Amino acid sequence: MSGMQDVIIIGGGLAGLAAATALAEQGLRPLLLESRDRLGGRASSFEDARQGETIDNCQHVSMGCCTALAQWCRSVGIADLFRVEPELTFIGPEGQQCRFSADRLPAPFHLTRAFARLTYFSWGERFRLALGLRKLARTPAETLRGRSFLTWLQENGQGPRLQERFWHVVLVSAISETLDQIDAAHARKVFVDGFLANRRAWEVHIPQVPLGDLYGPRVQSRLAALGGEVRLLAGAERVELAGEGEAAGITLRNGERLEARDIVAAVPHHRVLDLLPESVAASPFFSRIARIESAPIASVHLWFDRPITDLPHATLIGTLSQWVFRRPSEDGPLEGSAHSNERAEAEGTAPRGAYYQVVISASRGVREQGQEATIAAVVEELSRVWPVARGARLLHGRVVIEQKAVFSARPGIDELRPPQTTPISGLHLAGDWTHTGWPSTMEGAVRSGYLAAESILRRRGAPRSILPPDLPVEPLARWAFGL
Repeated sequence: MSGMQDVIIIGGGLAGLAAATALAEQGLRPLLLESRDRLGGRASSFEDARQGETIDNCQHVSMGCCTALAQWCRSVGIADLFRVEPELTFIGPEGQQCRFSADRLPAPFHLTRAFARLTYFSWGERFRLALGLRKLARTPAETLRGRSFLTWLQENGQGPRLQERFWHVVLVSAISETLDQIDAAHARKVFVDGFLANRRAWEVHIPQVPLGDLYGPRVQSRLAALGGEVRLLAGAERVELAGEGEAAGITLRNGERLEARDIVAAVPHHRVLDLLPESVAASPFFSRIARIESAPIASVHLWFDRPITDLPHATLIGTLSQWVFRRPSEDGPLEGSAHSNERAEAEGTAPRGAYYQVVISASRGVREQGQEATIAAVVEELSRVWPVARGARLLHGRVVIEQKAVFSARPGIDELRPPQTTPISGLHLAGDWTHTGWPSTMEGAVRSGYLAAESILRRRGAPRSILPPDLPVEPLARWAFGL
């Protein structure tokens, strides 16, 4: 083996990057290994050859309640690349356009009028919805864990219309699963932390650059400045042990061997067991990881010859399409607007078109439906919402499916998620699938990286608290729900 490394981190996704940053800030010298030629993991971009522009594999967003992600973004200097959205737009089944924004009231009353403006609910449904939210918030997570959220909804007066038009809309975006496949404790986490406990928690933070740029040069430069090292195109083959109970190093796919005092396996759950000796992978601690399932997310990328809506984003109710995002051009106007098309004509270049991305979470049926049928269905839905789309020409469309986008938060999932500290001395785990208390999100990934860093520091006799606190529960929310 080559010289001893301080810490080796396998995987350059958000979990690995967060662990590397945290350790470097504590004076350690982490070596981060990424098998691909870029950082970011599943938060990635690629070039669409036909349009000649960089697009994301899927739109990623954060929320105000994501305190660990926010802290990490500040620490690596990319916080300015997110835009905070003060308002959302929900498009009802009959085309109702409902504005969703907070008042200045404290939580949990800051969104009362926003919910009242969802006119595709009757007043009776809004009342039952309020009762359901209150009951969910007042039910301890421990009593919900392991139960199907659909069963809980059925037992608490939340009928099919409320399920489809509210509960599913929020949770399929946050967790990427259907209601029957969501652990009720995870559903409670989304609504309490995201909407009820703090008035800033619900705010949506949207990246303003492609994900490849967001988690690319700035992050790598910051790590280098802190004394860390990043090696791309350096895939790990296996973790080497000294005896059966201590990690000693890793072997790369090219045969190179590296020693390390500590190793963090920050790879997806479906890859981690392949890094371990068979006897270790078969042990009770690790073997349960094989029972974690994945859920897919599809994104439909569409370029029209003209804008079809002025909204920067919208949530559609009761359709295959769930979220629609519009991409602004770098100099201000929407791609495909009259201004940008006139400029293209003057420059003698082809207009790039107005670009939209439509996100479909829990998208198990999209692959079977096929590219052409999915694009046609989505365009038809957009045309019903925005009739101007019927007169627009579709320049190009493509469907991107991330089959293993997130772990499936099925009932009982938390029994399968391991902690970051393992029975193998010197081997630590990171990834949104590890035990973080959060669903499969960017926030969960960063939290896992921070917790893995804390595990290493504890092992070395220098414990530190790296994970930032959650947003505080506001007094009225504490009184109303007993939080």
